[in-house]
Amino acid sequence: MGLLSLYAEEAFQCKHIAYDKAGEEHYNLISALHKSMRGSDASAAIYWLARMLQGGEEPLYIAQRLIWFACEDVGFADTTTFNQSVACYQACHFIGMQERNVILAQCVAYLALAPKSVAVYQAIGAAQNMVKESAGQNEGVPLHLRNAPTKLMKEIGYGKGYMYTPNDPLSSSLQTCLPSSLQGYTFLNWPGQNPKSNK
Repeated sequence: MGLLSLYAEEAFQCKHIAYDKAGEEHYNLISALHKSMRGSDASAAIYWLARMLQGGEEPLYIAQRLIWFACEDVGFADTTTFNQSVACYQACHFIGMQERNVILAQCVAYLALAPKSVAVYQAIGAAQNMVKESAGQNEGVPLHLRNAPTKLMKEIGYGKGYMYTPNDPLSSSLQTCLPSSLQGYTFLNWPGQNPKSNK
């Protein structure tokens, strides 16, 4: 039996694990699980998972946290992890506790071993901070990006000059989609995004 199996077995068999689903240890263990996956330590992550399950943690809560981890800490580095974590959550709805343990462990290991990226997490954080800092003075949507369902809207310039990039991919480098005060600002730093220097 491997070291990981011994750790997991010990955690599942222990009858007096300190764990309070509404208290500090609840947050300590989910933090340990999260940080172990972030550090790509699959063995440690599975151990902390075993501790949580033995302590009576709701499997669906753990599965929810795995979905969040897939988006926050893996992101674009491996987009299949999102599908894996959602499938894990769905599977936990339909099968018994013992099988849930295995499904959760597989997902935990998959996330731990996946490459990591926080580019999307940082991008939405930066965008939200930008909106908050505007103190309600956010600019209107540029005219060329506005919908123009009526003749009047078209006459005052709604949608004028909009370039349909699926028909002309090169136009994406010519068309601006941010308000004028944010032109050249990059929220998502990712290869292929033609990053520009932020103001």
